[in-house]
Amino acid sequence: MERIRLNIIGLSSGQSNGSYTLILEEEKGKRKLPIVIGSFEAQAIAIEIEKIVPFRPMTHDLFVAFAQTFSIQIREVIIYNLLDGVFHAKLVCDANGQEYEIDARTSDSIALAVRFKCPIFTYDTIMEEAGVIFEEEPGQREETEPIEVKKAGDDLSRLSDEELQIKLDEALNIEDYGRAAVIRDEMHKRKK
Repeated sequence: MERIRLNIIGLSSGQSNGSYTLILEEEKGKRKLPIVIGSFEAQAIAIEIEKIVPFRPMTHDLFVAFAQTFSIQIREVIIYNLLDGVFHAKLVCDANGQEYEIDARTSDSIALAVRFKCPIFTYDTIMEEAGVIFEEEPGQREETEPIEVKKAGDDLSRLSDEELQIKLDEALNIEDYGRAAVIRDEMHKRKK
């Protein structure tokens, strides 16, 4: 089976409350693989990509510290199956000169992949079954957009800089790192 390397290109709030859609794109092609994930996993992916440092280690950060303490390295993530609408993934790890494959939820695997800076792969059969090609407008830029996590009703552009800072502090205090990333992006946009 032909392996296909995937890159994270987007993360957005989903149709149902508390769900998000993670969009992966094949590195050498136009097909995208949308995967519905929970809010905790979306937040875990977003805070690592956005380089937000939580006050205390999150679960995925704890796993990284644990793995590093015992010289375990995640080499790659493989989304290897799609069964009844559920993606299945595995972590390919190296420890003490041995290779191990560990079954894991796809969302957790990707949250760890961004922390270990390792590649994400799937197979052509999965892209054939679940991949989509989004219609693009002529002249639409080819570059990938930054990760963005938004909540319905957000209109941060109307807030003052001081109000944004208060909202950012509130989001960080309740450990809503996805929202903190959106607020921080609005603050950065104003400095340009």
